Amino acid sequence: MSAARIRIDIGGQRLRFEEPGHPAQEYAVSTAGNGPGEANGSFRTPRGSHVIRARIGAGAPANTIFVGRRPTGEVYAPGMRETWPGRDWILTRILWLSGTEPGFNRLGDVDTMRRYIYIHGAPDDVPMGAPGSHGCIRMRNADIIELFDRVAVGTPVEISE
Repeated sequence: MSAARIRIDIGGQRLRFEEPGHPAQEYAVSTAGNGPGEANGSFRTPRGSHVIRARIGAGAPANTIFVGRRPTGEVYAPGMRETWPGRDWILTRILWLSGTEPGFNRLGDVDTMRRYIYIHGAPDDVPMGAPGSHGCIRMRNADIIELFDRVAVGTPVEISE
């Protein structure tokens, strides 16, 4: 798996997973509603070279709710959106990203990992193919499970406009 890589196209709202010996897989995603950007507190999706820093949620049921990277013991149901409107739900699996470019997406006020930027599952009724997250890369739950099962910590992730 070491030669596998992920490419995220913010403009096209697509994630492409490439693994030698296998056909590339493409998934619709939803990146930040505020667009691209690296600054802490910007609620933007960081660009540049990253790696998967941690894989969280292996074996959890689809729609498991995570808060602070920990499962809450709850499973998301559509009515929960009415109770917590505007919440950016983090569901099913988390691939926590770390920038690799000091001064651009690593360290200081632009550190992707300290900003808690993930590739994660989202409610099935959240639109994909259009920006809308608070900075992370959202995926359909079935898609994040499929991707999660094929990547390792250290897998390169390139995010571009």
